[in-house]
Amino acid sequence: MHYQARFHQLLNYIDSHLDEDLTVEKLSHIACLSKYHFHRQFSSLFGISAFTYIRQARMKRASYQLAFKKEMRIVDIAMANNYESSEAFSRAFSQSIGQNPSQFREQPDWIPWYEKYQRFKKMRVQRMQSCQPLYHVDVVKMSEIKIAALEHLGSFESLGNTIKHFIHWRKDNRLSPKVSRTFNIIYDDPAVTEPDKYRCEICVSIKLDVKPNDQGVFAKIIPAGRCAVIRHIGFEDTINKAITYLYSEWLAENEEELRDYPLFFERISLFPDVAECEVITDIYLPLK
Repeated sequence: MHYQARFHQLLNYIDSHLDEDLTVEKLSHIACLSKYHFHRQFSSLFGISAFTYIRQARMKRASYQLAFKKEMRIVDIAMANNYESSEAFSRAFSQSIGQNPSQFREQPDWIPWYEKYQRFKKMRVQRMQSCQPLYHVDVVKMSEIKIAALEHLGSFESLGNTIKHFIHWRKDNRLSPKVSRTFNIIYDDPAVTEPDKYRCEICVSIKLDVKPNDQGVFAKIIPAGRCAVIRHIGFEDTINKAITYLYSEWLAENEEELRDYPLFFERISLFPDVAECEVITDIYLPLK
């Protein structure tokens, strides 16, 4: 466990320093390992080389920056992900993702993107499972929250397109994360729901009414009531483990009953604004 914890610390370091030159000397020093054996140790534990992990992590962050950070120029995204030029970045991105950066920015093809990153996701989930989290659950009484919401109905893999539309509406209405809270209402589990029937809502807290709009954003209320809440810090890929703990262990141990309202998240910090290992999500389970 101590050995795996060192690699856990190393991957968090990598994900927080993707814009730096990550040499084997630096990485082996962070992990407290010999540089002569580092690559074999990393590959044996994770199934891919350290540099493959770094390349894929940079491409994932660049994908999010292209899709959701329109204020960032492509050349700035290239520099932020340690490429010497936009041309080098474009070649690498096209080979990795299957679209060049301009094409992905204009119309991301998320379904093959998700398929490509399944191995990357599974590797990280397995890594997190080796470090058992200790969940702290609070029971809070929520006040009513007025929100603007955009429904997503379709495969989980195409959620990025709905997020993109919502970001446009949010910017047009000057509701940045600095001035309004971000929520997701989760109606279905993508692991057991048919892809075309998966449903969730992307939401933002509001004070004024929602004006008629082309994006389909509408006003609604998150009702007041008791909730169990877990603060999840880290990769989105591991959030289901915290949810499973709430349903399978915490509810039974505390003899609580569920309220007739779906699970919802509050996004305290978002990727790629922060490194994936630093993303904060509060998970709310409504209680009677």
